[in-house]
Amino acid sequence: MSTYDDQSAVTVLGLGPMGRALAGAFLDAGLRTTVWNRTPGRDGDLAARGAACARTPEEAVAASDLVVVCVVNYDACDAILRRPAVADALKGRTLVNLTADTPARARDTAAWAAAHDIRYLDGAIMTPTTSIGTPEAVFLHSGPEQVYRAHRPALDTLGGTHTHLGEDVGRAAAYDVALLDIFWTAMAGYAHALAVARAEGISGRELAPFAQGIAAILPPLFEEFAGDVDDATYSGELNPITSAVSSMSHVIEASEGHGIEAGVMRAAEGQARRVIGLGHGTDGFMRVTDLLSGGARRA
Repeated sequence: MSTYDDQSAVTVLGLGPMGRALAGAFLDAGLRTTVWNRTPGRDGDLAARGAACARTPEEAVAASDLVVVCVVNYDACDAILRRPAVADALKGRTLVNLTADTPARARDTAAWAAAHDIRYLDGAIMTPTTSIGTPEAVFLHSGPEQVYRAHRPALDTLGGTHTHLGEDVGRAAAYDVALLDIFWTAMAGYAHALAVARAEGISGRELAPFAQGIAAILPPLFEEFAGDVDDATYSGELNPITSAVSSMSHVIEASEGHGIEAGVMRAAEGQARRVIGLGHGTDGFMRVTDLLSGGARRA
């Protein structure tokens, strides 16, 4: 078995688009890379670039001290890793799990790894496949700092920035879930906006430059509102939640007037109205955070 600090070899389990990108970055950096995928036939291009293609996951694991797994979710991950032969092969090695799932699943996998004498780091990839191996890639990691530091040189070959979020192994997944919440809520809003615009005879390309202007407003608001929530100030001086409800109602009326379902906006409006009903009408919209956590009922 290779030594704990050996940075010359890595195994990648899972060869979907992201797994292939990870393996390709390791190969480009000159690491001896072994790959395996549950569905055969996805390793051809990597083999042509010098990857060793294992026949079984236990064979793949045995080839390297550092094993990176990136599959669709933790159910798929468990189906690979928790096979007795694979768990035995992983003993004494480091497993970096870049599979997306929930913080609870990350902590459960870490407990399983500890019980099998497997060093474990959890992680999240916050940028698209095309960013891997470039300065634009963003990786989050959580788990034992000693393990992270030992394998940081190999992880660095994936490009971009790597941030260790702490010893709590579920922390990377928690960031991932929260950030994906922002992304998919925004995408749902944009899809709805395009539908409303189209109903009013406005093409997506016509709306897009103005949509980008709205997006440019958000970064400073994210910073300001984060302070509002952390400090429980919820300032509504510039835009009280009563004003927010008014603008939301306009979106709902315009949408439903065209027969466009407005459930997402109705849900947001409903939360805002509940906050107002609890006596916080002069606060800003971020008071909704307190409502979602149950705090507004106690305020």
